This record gives sequence, structure tokens and C-alpha cells, in this order.
Amino acid sequence: MFRSLISDFAIIKERDPAARNVWEIIFCYPGFQALTIHRISHKLWKYKLPLLPRLLSHATRFFTGVEIHPGAKIGKGVFIDHGMGVVIGETSEVGDRCLLYQGVTLGGTGKEGGKRHPTLESNVVVGAGAKVLGAICVGTNTRIGAGSVVVKNVEANSTVVGIPGRIVHQSGVKINPLAHSALPDTEANVLRNLMDRIDQLESEILGIRDLLNNQRNQNTRKKEDIIYGESQNLKDKEIIEFIGEDFNDIK
Repeated sequence: MFRSLISDFAIIKERDPAARNVWEIIFCYPGFQALTIHRISHKLWKYKLPLLPRLLSHATRFFTGVEIHPGAKIGKGVFIDHGMGVVIGETSEVGDRCLLYQGVTLGGTGKEGGKRHPTLESNVVVGAGAKVLGAICVGTNTRIGAGSVVVKNVEANSTVVGIPGRIVHQSGVKINPLAHSALPDTEANVLRNLMDRIDQLESEILGIRDLLNNQRNQNTRKKEDIIYGESQNLKDKEIIEFIGEDFNDIK
């Protein structure tokens, strides 16, 4: 347990530039406080003591805003940043050097017994407000974007965004765990591809229409009478509102 506390200190110093000294971490970091008390309650839980582990967990929730069931298994060097609203269920497993932001839920689905909460392998980053639900496994070095909802297994070295979570593989690329601004906007990318395809198809249709009209008898229909549809493009107001005006600058 002492080694785990040392690892928790080290990871906070490494990943949070606001952590100036040991005393500040001890008294002002609710995530660290919640983990410290959890390690005690988890020991008591393994000894099958009644009620006391749950009372410690409940008191921790009251004082820190972090709810960790005493049955949850948490590795070394885990950092719960800010921590308010974090919920970690009974059969959850959190690997070494994981980073959880405020509002994260490692929750279960249904009322079945046994393993019903997620397993996070080492070096997983879960963004603010993200929900990881069910007895699934999230592979090492994976990032889960803020607000995502993950309900399926995730391979190692991946990035997950959206509701439900969609996987974008980044195998072999070293990722800064704090670089949340680097998360890909998959919805905007898909929309861009669809609009490019629509532009291409509408251009082809207009070309075929011109070819047919050129073959017709111009005396029966004036060219000015032909109505041409305007091709959709990324300048349309609705699309700009959805993906943002700066999306055209993204390469």
C-alpha cells in the first residue's frame, strides 16, 4: 500500500503542473484522498469485514465527491484529476498509470452477478464525463474522449470518441495523455466525405443533363428554360453550424 501511495504522488507531480508540493497534494487533491481511503477500504473488503468498508466508501464520497466501491481493484499511479462525480463500480479494474477526469463513470449494466463493470488496462485516459459501461475491456494506451459512452471492448492503442463510442486506431503513435485537443472529430470527417461524394454525384448528373439537352431539338425547348439544381457544399449554413467554420482549415 505504501508503494501505491508513492506512485500516486509521483503521477500527480508528473501530470499536473499545479501540484507544487506534497502538502498541497495531500490536503487539496480529492482524487488522491479518495484513492488513499479506497486502498484501506479495499483491504478491509478483502478480509470480508461487514459494513465498515462501505461506510468508508460512503464517507469518502461525501467529502471528496468521488465514489469508489471498496471491491474495485485499482493499480498503482492512478490519477483522478479533480474527481467530482467520478463513480467506480464494484467489479471495476483500473490498471497502472490510468488517468480519470471529473464525471467519469465505470458502471455496470443489468442486475446480474459476477463481473459486470469494465476493466481498464494500463495507461488508459478517460476524458471528462465519459461513461464506460459493462464487463468490457479497454486496452492499454487507449484514450476515451470527453462525453463518450463506451459499451464495447476497445483494442490497445486506440482513440474512442462519440455516443456510442467509435474507435479510431492510432497504433504505434506516442500520444500525450493530456492532449485532449488532439482527439479526432470523426463525425465531421464522415460528413465531409459524404458532402464531397454528393458534390461529385450532382456534378455528374448535371453533366449528363447537359449532354442530353445538347442532343435535343433546341427549337422545342429553349436553354434558358432548363432548371439546374445547385450542388450542396460545405458553405451551406446548416453544415457550417454543425462542423464549425474552421473545419476547412483542418488537413
